[in-house]
Amino acid sequence: MDPVRNPFAPGAGQRPPELAGRDKELAAFEVVLERVARGRPERSLVLTGLRGVGKTVLLGELRSMALKRGWGAGKVEARPDADLRRPLSAALHRAVRDLAVRHRAPERVEYVLGVLKAFALRAAPEGAKLRERWQPGIDVPAANGRADSGDIEIDLVELFTDVAELAQDVGTGVALLIDEMQDLLPDDVSALCAACHELSQNQAPLVVVGAGLPHLPAVLSASKSYSERLFRYVRIDRLSKEDAHQAILAPVTREDADITSDALSALFEASGGYPYFIQAYGKAAWDAAPSDPITAEDVSVAAPEAEAELAVGFFGSRYERATPAEREYLRAMAELTEGRDEGTSTADIAVFLGRKPSSLSPARDSLIKKGLVYSAERGRIAFTVPHFGRFLLGRDE
Repeated sequence: MDPVRNPFAPGAGQRPPELAGRDKELAAFEVVLERVARGRPERSLVLTGLRGVGKTVLLGELRSMALKRGWGAGKVEARPDADLRRPLSAALHRAVRDLAVRHRAPERVEYVLGVLKAFALRAAPEGAKLRERWQPGIDVPAANGRADSGDIEIDLVELFTDVAELAQDVGTGVALLIDEMQDLLPDDVSALCAACHELSQNQAPLVVVGAGLPHLPAVLSASKSYSERLFRYVRIDRLSKEDAHQAILAPVTREDADITSDALSALFEASGGYPYFIQAYGKAAWDAAPSDPITAEDVSVAAPEAEAELAVGFFGSRYERATPAEREYLRAMAELTEGRDEGTSTADIAVFLGRKPSSLSPARDSLIKKGLVYSAERGRIAFTVPHFGRFLLGRDE
């Protein structure tokens, strides 16, 4: 098959295969957009799931849906130990520009941009020299006395309120999408929850859509006890066999090619239904197939190539971030679960390694911070990356 036409290559196709099987989530967000635009109360949305289930791609599609409805939309990718103020300023600047093209009062837009600039300028550390201060690129004077107190919780409530009112002027709303939300600093999580609470009280047309690892609800709950009332939690999981087949078949048929039913089953078995793996194995199978249709034999021939790429780019890049002590912990998890995608007891890990549980806490906490594992429930731990245990067991130390 022509590798140039490979529909599974990154960026190929009009509708990425990761979105197959997500019609329920897309329909639910359409309802959110409609309710918020009409001034009806609606909770913000939080998507949770393991790595490789397509959360980031789904966020991108939700953003596109908001833009098509005339909303302002901005996207943030949270990073560990990084302050939210600067990336959030850039995201909301984009959202305000989206709204500005429909707004009939330039002075209102300039006022909100001035508030946004004042908020952004507080990202500079106290006492920072002028040349060291980040300039947000907003070409209006910064407002005084609004969203510039330096207290992120107070400032975020004021900023969200003003941006939401700007959207209300034109009869739409604002969608703020935050990827890797579990990596936000505790103060930023608290501020975000407080701002969402204020918005819900006032029925303001601004909705936060967060995406993160399975323990994100616990992160939010630990920050504000009322967070469970602020967000609607949606678990994004691997695809069913039917949806996985559609994720494979749709891009293939768009290229006027075909694939046998046995090959579909083989790709589902190899990928486990995880969209990222479907794309990896599908790409390799397309490249390996000498002719149309793609067969189960092509999938078998291609599997080692796909696994080698995953071992370097998906698994290996994460494994390399772990220290020797953390790798020992990960290996113990893999041994205890026999490579299955399931959790294990932290007490069992301590017994397996012949160590006291307290001595392993630093390694476990660091792995959670790095996003390699998560605490599914008290006393248990699991990989955030599907098939990671299997990768570790097959790795030559």
